[in-house]
Amino acid sequence: MIRLDMQEMKIGIFDSGIGGLSVLYEAMKTFPTEQFIYYADEVHVPYGEKTQEEIQGYVEAVVEFMLERHVKAIVIACNTATSVSVKALRERYDIPIIGMEPAVKKAIDLYGEKRVLVTATPITVQGAKMKLLVEKVDKHHLADLVALPGLVRFAEKEEFAPQTVSAYLKEALGERKWEDYSSLVLGCTHFNYFKDSFRQVLPEHVKFVDGNAGTVAQLGRKLQERDLQEKLPQSVEYFFSGIPCNEVQLHQIDRLLDRLKKMHDIC
Repeated sequence: MIRLDMQEMKIGIFDSGIGGLSVLYEAMKTFPTEQFIYYADEVHVPYGEKTQEEIQGYVEAVVEFMLERHVKAIVIACNTATSVSVKALRERYDIPIIGMEPAVKKAIDLYGEKRVLVTATPITVQGAKMKLLVEKVDKHHLADLVALPGLVRFAEKEEFAPQTVSAYLKEALGERKWEDYSSLVLGCTHFNYFKDSFRQVLPEHVKFVDGNAGTVAQLGRKLQERDLQEKLPQSVEYFFSGIPCNEVQLHQIDRLLDRLKKMHDIC
């Protein structure tokens, strides 16, 4: 296992693209005295349509980039990357590495009296980790899974027009007896940008569930366990596939964070 010198105080958060900004947004609200590095692997987005071998290579390169900057913890703000790589990374590195998984257990625990619709990328839906998760927590076979790869592409293009996205969702989700469902799991961080469009398609009683708050809470526990909390002026460094973001990209990030703020309270 590789042990690292905790000389720097920043937290690394990365995703295949801009979806993980929803996790960064949650982390910034929760930890106002921490400093962050955010890495969007825009060259290789979307991970959810790549092979496991390709994703493993991408993730290892991002982690090495983060470690060169001596981050004290890494959040894999991507369900797909977590399912493929988190176990091996934890075995290799002696720093907190926090992954994400679709919040199936949370949805079952909160709303398990009815069916739960779990949305994610194709590789997450089809992966062994998802199968094991559902088998473990879904004792009454209430969870249905559906892949929504189009939402990742919409998000990366900042295509948020409700009529366009809602039309895609109606087709992708198919005809369902929504009265049988209690909740919808947003199993990809990109999906948080589209709560307004989901709400146009879903009846009000179907609630949204995502893993962002739980992931950030786990980050907090790991920082506390290792006495790694800081009280510094909050800051974020942004990188797109290893390149510092330019002014145009920083304006894009500001727009996306503003949208996430608007989506946050839609439930």
